[in-house]
Amino acid sequence: MKKLVQILFFVFIFFSCDKEEYEPLVFENPEIDLIIPDNFPDLNNSFYGNIPTKYGVELGEKLFSEKRLSIDNTISCASCHIKTNVFSDHNKIAVGVEERLGIRNVPPIQNLAFLQFYNWDGNKLQLENQPLVPIITFEEMDSSILEVIGKIETYEEYLDLFYKAFGDKEITPDRIYKSIAQFEYTLISANSKYDKVMRNEGEVFTENEAKGYQVFKDKCATCHSTELFTDQSFRNIGFPVNPSTDEAGRARVTGLAEDAYRFRVPSLRNVEYTAPYGSFGQFATLKEVLDYLDNGVLESDNLDVILKENNNRIPLTEKEKENLIFFLKALSDNNFIN
Repeated sequence: MKKLVQILFFVFIFFSCDKEEYEPLVFENPEIDLIIPDNFPDLNNSFYGNIPTKYGVELGEKLFSEKRLSIDNTISCASCHIKTNVFSDHNKIAVGVEERLGIRNVPPIQNLAFLQFYNWDGNKLQLENQPLVPIITFEEMDSSILEVIGKIETYEEYLDLFYKAFGDKEITPDRIYKSIAQFEYTLISANSKYDKVMRNEGEVFTENEAKGYQVFKDKCATCHSTELFTDQSFRNIGFPVNPSTDEAGRARVTGLAEDAYRFRVPSLRNVEYTAPYGSFGQFATLKEVLDYLDNGVLESDNLDVILKENNNRIPLTEKEKENLIFFLKALSDNNFIN
């Protein structure tokens, strides 16, 4: 009996020491301290349920550039959302795996933490619900989230990052979406010449920029309002209609005829870098956009009231267009794209 007790004692000591030796490491994963301008709108509610952390953002950025998210390992989020283009590209419409074409222009990714709607038609209300869309869409990545997990779970670097970000190595769809969203929440652009002028940091508008700013306030600021330069509303402004029969604008989401060809008002921040313009790249340059608005837009029953009240146009002289473009370029944030 005494010998049995001794054996049990040594077994207990052995396993106790073994447990201490393999105690899992604990990583600090602090929240990222984002620099948010005082004059920006409030952060959206989803942000507070998924606050960016050191390793969550690191994991999200890695996944953002991961081509294994696509069926043939050729397309990542970063393939279309190119940093130097404000995370957009220069194609008229999106190009996915096997050169498949979408129906819309790739939107830029900036200041997403302050938006209430995502995508051109606002079909997503939370950023965490958006990453699955390109993964499963035939014209984009044409994959599945389970296929993605099967690919990346064999890489130790991913297991390590999931552990650091979430406390264990389990790779789940929710964690993939949350980490990508955390990375995108950090993409805040608020350091253009315009911002420096508004903050009295020693910058001043040129004469052309100042005149363009006045034109903007007179003729553009109703829709492109707030420091995001969008009121986040959905409007039909009479742009040329997409020939795709799959397009219906906001009506694809609501099913309402009154929402036909209404799209979310885009931000004008960094607009210099996001050509071509329009929901399917209808215009190659800013000048073409302004010329079209000046000459008169397409008539429709749900054309925006501002245009209806002005004979379906926004009248602009050639000098006003020139100065307005000077001002719009003052919204460029070189630090953000570099």
